[in-house]
Amino acid sequence: MTPVVITFAIILGVMLIPFWLFVVRPEQVAQSAVLKRLRVDRKPAAVRTELIKAAERLSAVPSIDAVLLRSREALTPIERLLTQADSPMTVGAFLLTCGITGLLACAVTLMVTRTMLIALAVGAAAAAIPFGVMTFKRNRRIAKFEEQFPESLDLLSRALRAGHAFTTGLQMVADELPKPVGPEFRTIYDQQNYGMPMGNALKSFAERVPLLDAKFFVTAVMTQRESGGNLSEILDNLASVIRDRFKVKRQIQVISAHGRITGWVLSAVPPVLALVMFIISPDNMRVLVTDPLGKQMLAGAVFLQITGALIIRRLVRIEY
Repeated sequence: MTPVVITFAIILGVMLIPFWLFVVRPEQVAQSAVLKRLRVDRKPAAVRTELIKAAERLSAVPSIDAVLLRSREALTPIERLLTQADSPMTVGAFLLTCGITGLLACAVTLMVTRTMLIALAVGAAAAAIPFGVMTFKRNRRIAKFEEQFPESLDLLSRALRAGHAFTTGLQMVADELPKPVGPEFRTIYDQQNYGMPMGNALKSFAERVPLLDAKFFVTAVMTQRESGGNLSEILDNLASVIRDRFKVKRQIQVISAHGRITGWVLSAVPPVLALVMFIISPDNMRVLVTDPLGKQMLAGAVFLQITGALIIRRLVRIEY
């Protein structure tokens, strides 16, 4: 067991040290340089231009950034995922993290099982873990934004009724409300303040926040700016609709709680039982990874387990 641990530590060090030297450290240096420039008394337009250029980079390493820019369209979903998750990672650092995670899991599995097929499968699954983490962070952030959004609409509506301009209302929402609503409205305010048309800034907001309510808000504001109308009343009605949808959503969660718990239990029993059997009777379970028929049975069990979990998830997931 000791040689396996030593080998694992060596592989981990060989992968993480270059990652820190060539990815993490250059990004930290670049970020420090940007913050240093922000503290220097310079023209706002010049600072803003540098910030925009820095935000467009896909990697802090120039050579990697040049390679990634050639396939930027294909990497747009990853870039959007990182933006929606509010992650400070660049696309290059994220892809490198996926690769290191997959290679590390593949190497460890190969040392334990001595089977390349299983090692490749585990490595591919491990490489997808960063995507799962970012998706989870994105969904949690969007859910929190959806909860705070009615409050932001109420504040914006009250500002309009008090006689403030729409841009001033955006600034008030950005100053008063916490993350993630505050920074998103701050982005809208900054974009239009630095010269972007309000319509383009609102469309960019709808792309960053993949919510139907955000699209309703953008549509209402753009329609009111073109044809007129009582925007404060429209925002009040939209906030009321969002709150009513939350009531329905919570009722659905209560009704489907039994099915969701049953799905979690049924999905967790086979892998937990397999782990317990590996601990209690490793000789009997080792047949699954050494015998060709055992490998086929194990692959079939994993496939059926994933299929069953997806079916259960589809059954208990109710659209509202």
